[in-house]
Amino acid sequence: MGSAPDKTVIHKNHSKVKSAMHMQYPISPPQFQQHLIDWQRAHGRHDLPWQQNPSPYRVLVSEVMLQQTQVVTVIPYFERWMTSFPTIEALASATEDEVMNHWQGLGYYSRARNLRKAAQYIMAHHQGQFPESLAALLDIPGVGRYTAGAIRSFAYDRYGPIVDGNVKRLFCRFFALDGVPGTSAVDKQLWQLAETFTPETDNRVFAQGLLDIGATICKPKNPNCEHCCFQKTCLAFKYDRVQTLPTPKPKKTIPTKAGQFLWVESDNKILLEKRASDGIWGALWCLPQIHLQPEQFGEHMQLKGTFKHTFTHYKLDANVWMIDRLGVMEPQLQWVEKSKVFNLGLPTPIKKFLTRHLEGC
Repeated sequence: MGSAPDKTVIHKNHSKVKSAMHMQYPISPPQFQQHLIDWQRAHGRHDLPWQQNPSPYRVLVSEVMLQQTQVVTVIPYFERWMTSFPTIEALASATEDEVMNHWQGLGYYSRARNLRKAAQYIMAHHQGQFPESLAALLDIPGVGRYTAGAIRSFAYDRYGPIVDGNVKRLFCRFFALDGVPGTSAVDKQLWQLAETFTPETDNRVFAQGLLDIGATICKPKNPNCEHCCFQKTCLAFKYDRVQTLPTPKPKKTIPTKAGQFLWVESDNKILLEKRASDGIWGALWCLPQIHLQPEQFGEHMQLKGTFKHTFTHYKLDANVWMIDRLGVMEPQLQWVEKSKVFNLGLPTPIKKFLTRHLEGC
């Protein structure tokens, strides 16, 4: 999993990096590196599909997919993606609808749009060849510090610090860091540690080890400390703080918002709306959404059905209203044959609703 884009160039000369913590490390960086590399070779994951032929393109696709998404969910999406878009050239020439169709169900759809933009950028500015330097990688649309470091580590086996959710959790426990990950002060400390503790060799194994130990040993709940290669030196384990670190984020109440959508059909076709690229469900096809209360719409309406969906910041409680016709056809609206609806990129709750109500069509 990755972090949001951040254009700060990573310092390669990490001997000059000053720790913001002013603390003695539990073990030296070379000791940490060797423990992790030995553990990964013996106990880590080696058969994930993106680990085979780890080209820069395959690494980019997998890392973007893994942002906010579990490995088991990503695997079939990655394999289908690589079948349809096996090269950076294939992705750059694909239509937006083709790309979004392959992404539907993964969520956070801006990731798919950014992948396509990245491919087009690499074709236009690098003749289809990925750059190797961290600075040049950071210029690619949608590529931040984590993804740049991952490409360096996994594709080129070169120095490339990474900090994702797994690394944040491991470092917060190992170094007993207080403070909420994601805040600027804590993230600054985490990146400084990553720069200091990342080796100059065996980077592919080291980076995979960081992700593997976080995913399989240093888990958010019920961490398996007994089988951790850092148990004897982990400060959280030493001071009985494993269950309280990392410092949790303050809980927020997620509001519920009402949504109103339309169901309009004619001649075995249904009216769909192409969403704007920015915003919720960007560039996906959706039932037309109205931002009025049904009684204000001025048409005879009948409730077709309802659905609910939870986003990161709010819950959607939606009604779908059936009307006979729509007075004005906006450019983003299009009639689609019912038999071809599922060839389009659809948001998951809309796809589920359409599946329920188009069965047998």
